Amino acid sequence: MTDATKPASTTLPFDDGATSDAAPDREELTWELFGRAERELSAQIVASGWVPDLIIAIARGGLIPAGAIGYAIGIKAMGAINVEFYTGVGQTLEEPVVLPPLMDASDLPGKKVLVVDDVADSGKTLKMVMELLQHRGLDLGGETVAVDARSAVIYRKPRSIFAPDYCWRVTDKWINFPWSVLPVITPSSLDQEGTDQLDERVGR
Repeated sequence: MTDATKPASTTLPFDDGATSDAAPDREELTWELFGRAERELSAQIVASGWVPDLIIAIARGGLIPAGAIGYAIGIKAMGAINVEFYTGVGQTLEEPVVLPPLMDASDLPGKKVLVVDDVADSGKTLKMVMELLQHRGLDLGGETVAVDARSAVIYRKPRSIFAPDYCWRVTDKWINFPWSVLPVITPSSLDQEGTDQLDERVGR
């Protein structure tokens, strides 16, 4: 669907800065290519000789990559931390903000923690989360313990102020991720899709 045919809306869906029609030059990550990326990224982690006890996803972009890496390297202990930085297309807060609910790590084992996000763009979000873990540790059932934390991303931008430990690809292009490139599904869009499918069946 082109910009000209998209229905007008007074409320734009949240955009984390990873996808935008405003950027002409794009890095296209398809579902098939993502499958290869997460396997190669997981292989990097295992080959380094360091295997985490716990994987923490930075929501929302890191949720799917973190789950895929967890399956690939056989780690079941998973957590998530919700951080807001992008407030719109190309618009950011001055600094990332950790949003509630905070992750409950009381039942999660181990002290080696892998933090996963989809992209290190400015690097501010990843830097903040890593510093939180390194300076404050991890709360395990009321006991705060020091952790050995590393980070992994699918993409890193050259301008990132933070260098992840593991990265699949470096690009300065705007990235289309398969889980965020399509429009948000709404009741009205479902109605329109149903109408379009009916038109296709009757040959209109």
